[in-house]
Amino acid sequence: MTHSNSLHARAILTIGLVVLVPACAAVSLPAPIDDIPAGTASTADDTLVSRGRTGHAESVQITYDPMQVSYGKLLQIFFAVAHDPTQRNRQGPDVGVQYRSVIFTTSADQNRVAKGYIAQLDQAKVFPGQIVTQVLPLPAFYPAESKYENHAALNRAQPYVARYVQPKIAHLRTEFPELYTDN
Repeated sequence: MTHSNSLHARAILTIGLVVLVPACAAVSLPAPIDDIPAGTASTADDTLVSRGRTGHAESVQITYDPMQVSYGKLLQIFFAVAHDPTQRNRQGPDVGVQYRSVIFTTSADQNRVAKGYIAQLDQAKVFPGQIVTQVLPLPAFYPAESKYENHAALNRAQPYVARYVQPKIAHLRTEFPELYTDN
């Protein structure tokens, strides 16, 4: 478990337009939920990021209480539900370096836990291919536009959300019922 001096810790994962995390009762997301680390402040704009030339990766900052949920459990959800970590520069139908699989760590302990978890998954051959998820120290964290706050909950009938996001929420509900909550 990753410990923090306060009641809250941070995890930064590349989940793109995340909707899974708000459905997880043990975590909270300060607005805005979708953030863009790895580029510069001047290029932290969705229109620029979507072109794949800024160095940013669409990510989310998760604020959680390590007494309620461990960093390892968040990684378990990330690898089991959020995306296919064997796909390079891709999250479902979204393709480009901005959709690469990255865990941005905020401490040496997070780095150790993330790399260890990936090694365990690879050794157990949990996925059909090798995991390409990068584990990198968090360089910076830039808020995305407010239109992404609660995007999926507010747009359930939108075709992208219905086709790609709702099945992930259903998977979360099934695989981690103790952490799921309807928002």
